[in-house]
Amino acid sequence: MIKVRVFYPNTPDSTFDLDYYVNTHIPMVQGKLGAACTGVAVESGLGGGAPDAPATYNAMGYLYFDSVDSFQGSFRPHAEAMMENVQNFTNIEPVIQLSEVKV
Repeated sequence: MIKVRVFYPNTPDSTFDLDYYVNTHIPMVQGKLGAACTGVAVESGLGGGAPDAPATYNAMGYLYFDSVDSFQGSFRPHAEAMMENVQNFTNIEPVIQLSEVKV
């Protein structure tokens, strides 16, 4: 299983509309990726590791696929539209990582 992680770092000047991300962006992404995307999850940062520390990330989005090929095949045709939509909910440049789920 492949997990595509999309991190939105929390910086002093960052803005993030979690409602739009959860209720508009993620459903749009799911619709474009189709059945290749086997699941999604969204987390909202609450705090850092130290007491009263700010969250490292405003939000983290996760997309699940059976394989890298499945991800790439479904993502490529819609990458531009999905990435253009980012400006509708944040001024943050997302950090993306593909990972293989081991456990």
